[in-house]
Amino acid sequence: MLSVFYNLSLRLYQAALQAAAPFHTKARLAVAGRRDWNRQISAKLSGNQTPVAWFHAASLGEFEQGRPVMEAFRRQYPGYKILLTFFSPSGFEVRKTYGGADYIFYLPIDTPANARAFLDLVRPKIAFFIKYEFWYNYLRELKRRSVPVVSFSTIFRPEQAFFKPYGGFYRNFLHFFDHLLVQNRQSVELLAGIGITQVTLAGDTRFDRVRQVVEAKKEIPVAAAFKQGNPLLVVGSAWQADMDLLIPFLNGFGKPLKVIIAPHEIHGEEIERWRGQLKGGSVRFSETQSDAFRQTALEEADYLIIDNVGMLSSLYQYGEFAYIGGAFGKGLHNILEAATFGMPLFFGPNYTKFQEAVDLVRQGAAFTVTNEAGFRAVFGKLYDSEPARREAARITADYVRANTGATEKVMEVAGRLLPPAEKAG
Repeated sequence: MLSVFYNLSLRLYQAALQAAAPFHTKARLAVAGRRDWNRQISAKLSGNQTPVAWFHAASLGEFEQGRPVMEAFRRQYPGYKILLTFFSPSGFEVRKTYGGADYIFYLPIDTPANARAFLDLVRPKIAFFIKYEFWYNYLRELKRRSVPVVSFSTIFRPEQAFFKPYGGFYRNFLHFFDHLLVQNRQSVELLAGIGITQVTLAGDTRFDRVRQVVEAKKEIPVAAAFKQGNPLLVVGSAWQADMDLLIPFLNGFGKPLKVIIAPHEIHGEEIERWRGQLKGGSVRFSETQSDAFRQTALEEADYLIIDNVGMLSSLYQYGEFAYIGGAFGKGLHNILEAATFGMPLFFGPNYTKFQEAVDLVRQGAAFTVTNEAGFRAVFGKLYDSEPARREAARITADYVRANTGATEKVMEVAGRLLPPAEKAG
């Protein structure tokens, strides 16, 4: 009976998405991207006789978790095509040209008919679902077809429906997986408590991804020239709620400090409003690219505001401190890109769903703040004590190094599930 309600809810979601499309950009992209999906997929895969590995990510963050596994799979199984699907436009629209996958599509809405038709077209030999993705009809149909299914970088919490007395229908989802590779011990114990034992404690593949980011980091001469040897705070993925705390703090700090601010989303009016509220000189990165720009303006500025996308992970290399945005809203953004370069981390209160943030707060290298006075106190203590700052920096860098290796564990599981004849020679 619950499966009927599940399928009905997805049809209602699809109708709501179509109704919202004329008024909402993401809804419009999601509807347009799934239009005639059968034809799109059939045209791309027509005549393909090569085995397919299917990777599914909800959005951009999950894609980054899956990327090191996709790249490892490509190296170990070069005879496979990789098909990547996204649920959200914020993943698909950014990574639709990703060269590590042979085919990239939106995932059709999880109805029984769509699941059957999609799998008839794709015919995957193995499927990987990244972190939180649990789609009943796809999982049930994959199981019916005896296609191995792996979930990795997954994390479970007691409040999830799987672990509630009424959660029998949702627990069925988990029995469809051949193996789940989870991030922490609590997840292993929760799953064991409901009889799910095909589980490996593997950690989070994002650690492997940030290791790749460090190895491939780009030098950014503008950032180096801006820093001028001063202490530097990098503000990553800033929202308005983060700036409501940071602007009064920065205006009253009164000590040498350079600040790079990377907004979560690039909105010119918002950036100009922030510039108007900040005391001291500021420069937008795009201004530095003009032939008429004076280098002295960059050197004398207190704030460098990044008005492009894709640079943040490399900017952290110049910082002594990092503030990561998002934790005054729905949730904290990626802290590992900053942690891997070694520095104390600061963020708002909504961080407890992120294991790495919980761990680093517990270890005394990351600090949660709720107001400007609290941030001033904890930041000032680390600013004034170089030994304390260096110790926090050491802890964050060591934490990332100690937690790499999840990708290798995922590939070990894939090796057990795939027929020997299909492995690379």
